[in-house]
This record gives sequence, structure tokens and C-alpha cells, in this order.
Amino acid sequence: MVVLVLGLIGICDAGEPAFELLRVIEVQGRQGVATDGNAYFVSGSRALYMYDKQGQLLASNETPFDGMETEANHIGDISVHDGELYAGIEHFLDGKAANIRIAVFDAKTLEYRRAIDWNPASGQVEVSAVAIDSANDAIWMTDWTNGAYVFRYSLSTGHYAGKMHLDPAPSAPQGVAIREGYLYITADDGNAETDEADGLWQVRADPDAREGKAVRIRAFAEFRRAGEVEGLDFDPTTGEMVVLNNRGERIVLGMPSGLYPGYDREIHELYVYRLR
Repeated sequence: MVVLVLGLIGICDAGEPAFELLRVIEVQGRQGVATDGNAYFVSGSRALYMYDKQGQLLASNETPFDGMETEANHIGDISVHDGELYAGIEHFLDGKAANIRIAVFDAKTLEYRRAIDWNPASGQVEVSAVAIDSANDAIWMTDWTNGAYVFRYSLSTGHYAGKMHLDPAPSAPQGVAIREGYLYITADDGNAETDEADGLWQVRADPDAREGKAVRIRAFAEFRRAGEVEGLDFDPTTGEMVVLNNRGERIVLGMPSGLYPGYDREIHELYVYRLR
């Protein structure tokens, strides 16, 4: 389902983009989104989907963990690069994660190909999102339990390469994507119980930096209901930003915990923006 919405939504400070909401598309999958400019890829906790840009389902994989070497039950936000989908995976229960890895899938078939091992010495204990930064030979990763760091692996070798401390630290980072030398991070830092909107953060993607200044550049006040913001990505052909939001389900410690009044299911929607 596609709903067209026109109008300027927000203007940020000099050097930061303004956002115009173009359309909202309902999808399956509550975790992440990626785009190669031709299609939208959406991750559920236990599934992968591919849509055309009008919201028609093209393909799905509802057994994405088949063939993996370690037990997993959760996929986070995703990224697409050179014909492959990269996904942070783990075994997640009651706010705690184990068996963290970066799983790589074929972007045409959505079938599992291989995995990149996590380095426990990094201090990362959960993976909510990954972003491919080919200009810096980097895969950036976020940790939902601790927004103080973004973690970096080499895209070419898969080896752990370091981490950057964020000041201030976004609370409960959910998605990460790269645009024009900056990391954009969606954070579940609002409060759905009081209709407080979640936020979008920005930090320079510097692989040599040990610390980075993080700025909350906007609140997603235009979401149809304050819920749980998830992944995001930028369309390489149009420059549009695509953000996934969930509404209708109470989430406690990262786990579904019943519906809000007026809902009989959780609804997952892509918000597509033009950046100026």
C-alpha cells in the first residue's frame, strides 16, 4: 500500500539536510531496510523481503538462518553492496544477545552465502545494524544496548578494525547508514507511551577517529504514531532517505509485549524522504 504525502517536514541547521516526506509504504518486516536504487530490501526478525519501489513484494526468504554455523533468531538493520545483503544477526532474548555475526546474503535470491565473525574483544555485545562504507573499506555496526560506540570491520578482509566513541551517545540505536561521509543513526530514544518521537543522529564517518561528535538532527514527529523506529538507508539513484517504523506493538526490552489500544496487529511502514 502506498500513500503519497507532500510537504516540507523539517529543516535542519546549516550543513544538515532538510527532509520532505514523499510517501509511506506498508511492508512486511520490522527490523531494517536497504536499497540499491532498484528495489527496497526489508528485514524482519526472522525473514528477508524484497519490494519494488512502489511497494509490490518481489521475493522473500522466511528461513534465512538455514545453513548458518551458529544458532540465530534475530536479524537487525541491513545494508546492500555489490549484489549482496549484509545483516547483523544474533540470538536475542530479553535484551541480551549471543552468537553475533555479519551474515551475507545474495541480493537477488535472498539466500545465505557466508558470515563474518564478530570479535568479542571489541566490547560489542549486541548488533542492531550494519552499514557498508566502501569508500573507507568499512562495515560499521551499532549496539542497541550501548550507543556509546560504533564498531568498524574491514569490508575487504572481514577483520575487526576498531571503534569510535560517540559524544553524546544516542540511546538504543536501531539503524545505521552512510551518506556523503556521514553516518546517520536512527535511535529509539523517544517514548511511545507518551507519544514522544524517536530521533535521527549524525556523526562523521571517520575511520581514523577514536571519538566522534554525534548530533541529533531531527525527531520523526510525522510518523503516524510514535512507535519504534528501526533501520534506514539512502537511495543511490535518487538520494532519497528510507526509514522503517513500527507502530501498534508495545516493546519491552526489545521484545513484543502486547498491542496498544486500537490495533489488532503491528504495522511496519517505510517513510521515504527527499533530502534538500
